[in-house]
Amino acid sequence: MGVDQHLNKVFAGQGTTVFTVMSALAAEHGAINLGQGFPDVDGPDEIRSLAAARLMDGPNQYPPMMGIPELRQAVAGHNQRYYGLDYDWQSEIIVTSGATEALADCMMALLNPGDEAIVLEPFYDCYLPQIEQTGAAVRAVSLTPPDWTVPLDALEAAFSERTKLLVLNSPMNPASKVFTQDELQILADLLIKYDAYAICDEVYEHLTFDGRKHMPLAALPGMRERCLRIGSAGKTFSLTGWKVGYISGPESLVGVVAKAHQFVTFTTCPALQYGVAHGLEMDGRYFAGLAEELQGKRDFLQQTLERIGLPVLPCEGTYFMTADIGKFGFNGTDYDFCKHITANAKVAAVPMSVFYHPASEPKPNNLVRFCFCKKDDVMAEAADRLNAFFG
Repeated sequence: MGVDQHLNKVFAGQGTTVFTVMSALAAEHGAINLGQGFPDVDGPDEIRSLAAARLMDGPNQYPPMMGIPELRQAVAGHNQRYYGLDYDWQSEIIVTSGATEALADCMMALLNPGDEAIVLEPFYDCYLPQIEQTGAAVRAVSLTPPDWTVPLDALEAAFSERTKLLVLNSPMNPASKVFTQDELQILADLLIKYDAYAICDEVYEHLTFDGRKHMPLAALPGMRERCLRIGSAGKTFSLTGWKVGYISGPESLVGVVAKAHQFVTFTTCPALQYGVAHGLEMDGRYFAGLAEELQGKRDFLQQTLERIGLPVLPCEGTYFMTADIGKFGFNGTDYDFCKHITANAKVAAVPMSVFYHPASEPKPNNLVRFCFCKKDDVMAEAADRLNAFFG
């Protein structure tokens, strides 16, 4: 019996993520890394200063397992202020050590072996192993580029009596799609018809462009009791290293999620929680300003890519942009293209095909993802390098 047979088959079978591979390649070649999605400017001074003071003044011992009252109250207030969603901060809000932990807690709380979970692809890479580790199966439904249209027939065909939940990411990484109210209503109708739940990954909730407004699925009639809504201070405040996330949902679901959470991380750094609580209560001008700034960076990158002959797909939210290399005349896959420009143009991107289920066929092989949440001078240097290389 080989050693590998003693190991967990879900995680032992995982390869090195594309983000690690491309980041290492970028470092090797001195490339500007527009592949991995994190800002290169830290979030608001007032949030960081408050957290720093709390770190020195305390408390620095275990905070409550569900999160400090101040942050849970701030999350509840934020939900009400922006979406009209009412949650009891004491029993319907949990603070987690990042949104990835929040996703894992929700998967463990809802899924059993034999269940099925529907994901819309391209999807964030942690969904698949988290679902499979519970013993549940993934049913992937491919959205149709360039507009990432929801294929209604395929979507309904994916639902069955075994369907336990849908994972919905809106605004969507990596596709940069913001689901419309009509699309959300279609999903809501199917969840009701098949008596299923939704795990709503809404970490980019404030990063929407061109006047679009994010609408949580939980805000639709009949959905509050079926949805677990996940937010992230890392994305909302450009503090990805803090790893502070939060879950909002009905007490009947949150109570079970809390039992998973208590055996995963149990709690989250209290000083950071105080900082995030302050951030969520900041004036709405901060959130609008962040979206406006990112929209400007989006427009700059779009102009750059189109200038060198790469058409860009619609980018409605998040801080990612998809370019189509299909008519570029490149002889190779999307993965080959990303390695090629990293080594030669000194700008890194990631192939979109890695965001699809391994069994999904056909996968798009002509799309690559760029990240634009970088400093203006970094974006300008990346543009100069791409222009110089592709001429």
